[in-house]
Formats: sequence, structure tokens, C-alpha cells
Amino acid sequence: MTSLAFFVIRLAVGGLLAGHGAQKLFGWFGGGGPKGTAMYLASLEVTPPKEWALTAGISEFLGGVLTLLGLLNPIGPMFAIGSMTTASLTAHKGRPIWGTKGGAELPVTNIAALAAVVLAGPGKLSLDAVFGTRVPWWFSFLVLGGVAAGVAAAVGPEPIALPAHAESAPDAVAAPEHPEFPSRTEATARA
Repeated sequence: MTSLAFFVIRLAVGGLLAGHGAQKLFGWFGGGGPKGTAMYLASLEVTPPKEWALTAGISEFLGGVLTLLGLLNPIGPMFAIGSMTTASLTAHKGRPIWGTKGGAELPVTNIAALAAVVLAGPGKLSLDAVFGTRVPWWFSFLVLGGVAAGVAAAVGPEPIALPAHAESAPDAVAAPEHPEFPSRTEATARA
């Protein structure tokens, strides 16, 4: 039954996160695609927005797909945890925890479910079990360190700007109106 339980968690959380990443990368499921995601990140003062939009989309899509399939565990859940942690500390920063108030309730719930898969493994109903795949422990720690460094770069006291192309400078992307999710400056002013 434990393997079935982890399959259900992987199916729901991994599938939804893959879809969330597909919104950012491809504009599927009503998402804004790369341009809309970059515009939103610009409104949060995350720079350069195009590069961070691509990073978020890849982390969520690839992390979600790997989690859903139970393949190369714990790499998929770690990628997704990185994206959800970044979302909690940027898009939901300065708000009460509850989703109805624009808070990080959903990302934190995703982080908890993903952490359970990291710690316990994907279960017997996974491609790792079918193929006998085991990610070496040292590689898992390298991925964890890379994810942590990425989160720190995105949300640190002075976020580290990824190398940008001339056309992706913050002033080249107009920030959209998101009254339900104010910019980082507006959220800080309200706190």
C-alpha cells in the first residue's frame, strides 16, 4: 500500500507541477508562455526575467515529469522543490501563508509532498523500480547543492542576476498588471 500511496502523490504533485512548468515554457493550459512568465517575473523585480522564467519552467516541467514517472529519484523532486521554494520567497513573499491571501500555502504543501518522495523514494510503482535505477548519493548531493545555489541566487538579499542578453534587460519587458499579486516593492510597502 505504501508504494500505491507514493504513486498517488507522484501522480498528483508531479503531474500538476509538470503542467505548471508547461504553462511557463509552452503557454499550455492557459499559461503565459515564456513572454508572459518573464513579464510577471519582471513585476516581482526578478532579473533578468527571461532567463529566470526559463529556469522556473524547466525546473517545474522536468522536475514534475521525473517525479511523476518515479525516474532518477531524487533529482526530479529536488528540481521542483527549488522552484517551489523560489516561488514561496518571491511571488508569495510578505503575505500570510494562506492561498486565499496570495500566500505560499500551495508551494509549501508541494514542498512537503516532494520532500517525502525524496526521503522515502518513489516506491515500487516507479520507473526507478522497473529499471533498477539508483542515483548515486554523491550526485544527489551535487544536485541538492545546485538547487540550493539557484534558490539563493534568485532570492538572496541581493538576487544574483543571470547573464542577460541585451533584449532581456528589465526595462525591455513591461510588467503586467497583477492586482492579486503586487510587485515585490508593493508587497514590502504593505508589510
